[in-house]
Amino acid sequence: MYVEGDPLKRGLVIGCLTDSLIKKQEHVFFSKINDLVPSHFKQRLLRGFLKWYNRKLYLNIPEEYKTEIYGISEYASHDFDHIAPRYLRSLYLHGAHDIGHALQDLALVGCSSFAAWGDKSEDGSLILGRNFDFYAGDDFAKDKIVVFEKPDKGYPFMMVTWAGMIGVCSGMNNKGLTVTINAGKSKIPLIAKTPISILTREILQYASTIDEAIVIAKKRKVFVSESIMIGSAADNKAILIEVSPDSFGVYEVPNTMNQLLCSNHFQSSELKDNKRNRAQILNSHSKYRMDKMIQLMDENSKINPNIAADILRNKEGLNNLPIGYGNEKALNQMLAHHGVIFKPEQLLVWVSSNPYQLGEFVCYDLNTIFSNNNFNIDKTTLQKEELNISKDPFLESEAYKNYEMFRIEDRKMDAVLENNSILDSSFVKKYQSLNPDFWMVYYKMGVYFYKQKNYREAKINFEKALTKEITTLPSRQKIEKCLKKTNRKLQ
Repeated sequence: MYVEGDPLKRGLVIGCLTDSLIKKQEHVFFSKINDLVPSHFKQRLLRGFLKWYNRKLYLNIPEEYKTEIYGISEYASHDFDHIAPRYLRSLYLHGAHDIGHALQDLALVGCSSFAAWGDKSEDGSLILGRNFDFYAGDDFAKDKIVVFEKPDKGYPFMMVTWAGMIGVCSGMNNKGLTVTINAGKSKIPLIAKTPISILTREILQYASTIDEAIVIAKKRKVFVSESIMIGSAADNKAILIEVSPDSFGVYEVPNTMNQLLCSNHFQSSELKDNKRNRAQILNSHSKYRMDKMIQLMDENSKINPNIAADILRNKEGLNNLPIGYGNEKALNQMLAHHGVIFKPEQLLVWVSSNPYQLGEFVCYDLNTIFSNNNFNIDKTTLQKEELNISKDPFLESEAYKNYEMFRIEDRKMDAVLENNSILDSSFVKKYQSLNPDFWMVYYKMGVYFYKQKNYREAKINFEKALTKEITTLPSRQKIEKCLKKTNRKLQ
């Protein structure tokens, strides 16, 4: 999508161009909430809470972006007016990531990103890669939009987004400044402030250097903790701006390193020793993914776009051990909303296509797209096809077919556990054979057999789960607890 003009015009044009997609995304998003909170009484409580919590949100979003959101909201559905009027709903949705992150520590997010320059880059210039592992259901991830926006103020930029969203999760402007976000550990704030994606949008639109990005980040109050990776062609390096409701830090690597890695914990002196950050390192899969990125960067002395794509697609654990497909300890968790690679100096960007990061990485050249005052509407495609990165051969493998079948069977397994149903005896073997290295298939079967009072089989499965690479420390402790309870039943 290409759009230009003042804020209202941009909003109305975006709304017009994505009309059906906005309505679809709203239905997907709010049906997801219905699944999470099926009780109508609790839904009313949630609506009341969000109205109170978001009461000052509008004061923390620049007028320009409120105007653009208003234009888009004119094309939103009336089906959800009982939740909030269209404009307020569109505004609130820009803080949905932050609110979910603050209230649930958003286990749905496990992003990984890296940058290389100097002697770590094949041509010496900066290269960045990132996976945006935000998952709100398969339907939510189906329709992604690569937006090229030329505002009347600030710099033209591109971003990867979805219908109705003007905030930035991954993007680059025509000055070669890039922005990506990785969630950190948050305390629960008392009131909504500036959504992270609105802050990063402002940086992308109005900063051309790292110093300018830091100035913009410092003037906004946020309500969750986040690492913002800034890559800059002008500076030929990348840094992390680490923000939280009550702290601000900048992390830079020594000049001799020429590479920067980021998962979901903080590294700056201001935030790294925070107790929540230490707990995040201990309990989550963030450090494991960081260690995996270190290994892959060590194995590849010079990073180029193809190697960057291989890193983003990597499905193995440390030392290339199989850890099961869909394991959150992998860089490719097989659920990412998108993967993206930037070459800021050349103004080239590669965006992954479905499924996950396994499809073709499509290349776009911002030099060409933003070169003329009058955009060439005769173009059938904006991609630079000769530079596209081929799809992952894994897509043609039996293992991939098995994984897709596993996802279907896994949903059946969840329904069985929820409804206390009885499984067909052939299901167990088939279910576990589809993803045999994944700890979850043994844990869930252990829970099933425990509920059926078949404690011997439950014990076998819990013990097997403990031999696999379990995603988090709390998950391992939960399985150990289940095994102890099972052993007591067998005594």
